[in-house]
Amino acid sequence: MRTLHDPAVRDSILARIQSLSPSSQPRWGRMSVGQMLWHCNQVVGTSLGEVQVPLRKPPFPVPMIKFMLFNLPWPHNAPTAPEYRPAAARDFEAEKQKCLALLAHFTARRMDEPDWPRAVFGPLTGTEWSRLHAAHFNHHLTQFGA
Repeated sequence: MRTLHDPAVRDSILARIQSLSPSSQPRWGRMSVGQMLWHCNQVVGTSLGEVQVPLRKPPFPVPMIKFMLFNLPWPHNAPTAPEYRPAAARDFEAEKQKCLALLAHFTARRMDEPDWPRAVFGPLTGTEWSRLHAAHFNHHLTQFGA
């Protein structure tokens, strides 16, 4: 089980973020690298309670969504909640620095702490958030060849 709290996973994600540049191009999708970092920052911000998103009725039962998120490969161009879609250009360096700070803040919180904020589709534990972030960052960093 890969979590962002695992030092090897975290260090790999951080190194991959550091390898990005303003000229990094996506292998799929329409987001720029700055927009991708903003998107990831919004999701991490949600897990920290800094970004509020409305609870949506998921297209599948929550246990099925969790199974897919945590056990299946993530498809390219998968649907994204509107709150996480970047509508404008984003400053790469500012988003990168914010991303690094958010990741430090997130991983400083213990996974077994109670009362983690809910995701757009329902409640998650700290461990589930950490697994989700590891998979989400891997997906988008792969998107940009990092």
